[in-house]
Amino acid sequence: MPIDLCRIIQLPKISDPRGNLTFVEGGKHISFDIKRIYYLYDVPGGAERGAHGHKELKQLIVAISGSFDVELDDGVMKKRFHLNNPSQGLLVSPMMWRDIKNFSSGSVCLVLASDYYDEMDYYRDYNQFVGDARRIPR
Repeated sequence: MPIDLCRIIQLPKISDPRGNLTFVEGGKHISFDIKRIYYLYDVPGGAERGAHGHKELKQLIVAISGSFDVELDDGVMKKRFHLNNPSQGLLVSPMMWRDIKNFSSGSVCLVLASDYYDEMDYYRDYNQFVGDARRIPR
């Protein structure tokens, strides 16, 4: 999958004097139904998360609070996204290696996933990921 399929999308934002509200509807704002939600928080300074790829999983990554960088790699090209707005999300296609780093203090990373946890969908070895990714027609 080419890295160009991964992009920042604007999510609905309802502003009110009492605060803002943003929502995501599977199949409407994103092309997949949401089957799993998880979030990263209390990430120590200097720590990195991710360091894996997925064969089939699609994700939307949102900086609910604070900021962090998501580095994506499709086996040929790399691209860095800085997330710091809770009304925007990063769509991540299958066959992307991801590293999440530079977490600000108090940041929260929300991930909406297209499927349930399945260890068989993961790439944990970068060299194996690159080898498989480069065999995909572009």
